[in-house]
Amino acid sequence: MYYVGIDLGTSAVKLLLVNAGGEILNTVSKDYPLFFPFPGWSEQNPEDWGKAVLEGLRELLNGFDASMVKGIGCGGQMHGLVILDEHDEVIRPCILWNDGRTEDEVSYLNETVGKEKLSEYTANIAFAGFTAPKLLWVKKHEPENFRRIRRIMLPKDYINYILTGVHSCDYSDASGMLLLDVKHKCWSKEMMEICDVNESQLPELYESCEVTGTVKPKIASMLGLGEDVKVVAGAGDNAAAAIGTGTVGEGNCNISLGTSGTIFISSNKFGVDPYNALHSFAHADGNYHLMGCMLSAASCNKWLCEDILHTKDYAAEQKDITPDKLGNNRVYFLPYLMGERSPINDTDARGLLIGMSMDTKRSDLVQAVLEGVGFAIRDSFEVAKSLGIPVHSSMICGGGSRSKLWQKMIANILNIELTVPKTEEGPGYGGAMLAMVGTGAYKNVRECCDGLISVKETVKPDPEIAARYESQYQKYKKIYPCVKELYKDLK
Repeated sequence: MYYVGIDLGTSAVKLLLVNAGGEILNTVSKDYPLFFPFPGWSEQNPEDWGKAVLEGLRELLNGFDASMVKGIGCGGQMHGLVILDEHDEVIRPCILWNDGRTEDEVSYLNETVGKEKLSEYTANIAFAGFTAPKLLWVKKHEPENFRRIRRIMLPKDYINYILTGVHSCDYSDASGMLLLDVKHKCWSKEMMEICDVNESQLPELYESCEVTGTVKPKIASMLGLGEDVKVVAGAGDNAAAAIGTGTVGEGNCNISLGTSGTIFISSNKFGVDPYNALHSFAHADGNYHLMGCMLSAASCNKWLCEDILHTKDYAAEQKDITPDKLGNNRVYFLPYLMGERSPINDTDARGLLIGMSMDTKRSDLVQAVLEGVGFAIRDSFEVAKSLGIPVHSSMICGGGSRSKLWQKMIANILNIELTVPKTEEGPGYGGAMLAMVGTGAYKNVRECCDGLISVKETVKPDPEIAARYESQYQKYKKIYPCVKELYKDLK
């Protein structure tokens, strides 16, 4: 039996073909464009995703018996607003998770509606990346488009809709819309009224491993699939990545270094961060999690290397950063290239390099960027500690986690052990695992994780390096408060 996992990312979609034993038989990646129409805006065309997925599936299954595919599961970028009209045509480009245009709408929700009310309705406050503020933005700035809306969905749900014709969403992804009553796992009537939408426009809700439909006959025939290939609801990328690393149950942690960066703490019970710095979401294992999300993580390193230093040889840029230099860099970096979400919730914030002098070298800048991302992850880590949540170790995944240097930095910045899974495919692998559960290969998500997830290596902190990073972090966290008010003048 085969299972397909789909990771619908911001820069590309990655597809995995996995057998019943969890072995990855084939992978295919397809890029698509990303548009920045104005400073702080970020958009993509959903049609580009659909084309990439269908072409990718054809390549993925080439040379394999496609009739052996039993299930498909998708993990995808969260929060993006996809809207369709009565003819199922996309009305406008998707406003992405890292888009910062909704400052006024976020202010209205948090200040006029009120953070306490929002937390009561949804377990969260408004952030610029969430879906509800984007709906309000479209209503205000594109009223004709708003009136045409018949279906509202998230990016990975658009892919599932193409495959099955079913308008669905899972609880983990829906949690990030600011339209879901997370505690009770239903659409919030109050938020629907605030956003002027009705439940018929919103998708039907499912647990992540539940089957929502089967692949349409036309698509199945095109790909050589059987007529009974089941598609599960899937999950938001961070929840899917957590499944793909076995981060389920009470008090387990996963750190993801993708385009964005997250610290994800799973829980068997519902809970809310009273400081509103961490998100309170449903998890793909049927329970809940707290999550801190920074908007620019591995993308910071990509920006520096490719756009500024004009190289794609990341390893070469890191080779001069030896262990003795860790915690001794005099250059600091605020990684707010697209504004920031957790824990500061500041759409005006931007990247900042500080501490440079005439003897600053190229490698010092690279080191500062890597460390800045680690320090920003620690900001959310500190919030979790303040809530009495002990985190002594964490899984780590995402493209950035393939850097041994970055692993070592983060282990020492957080002063915890990091565990690297043997299979490092994050959301795509998690999607395939959810498909296994949905088609009956495993009884539940926990059983699937126990059966398939194993450890490749553990990275332990070094007491001396950790002590140096502790001193550096105390300096780092003073920088943003000093420049916070300046950002508004730099707009």
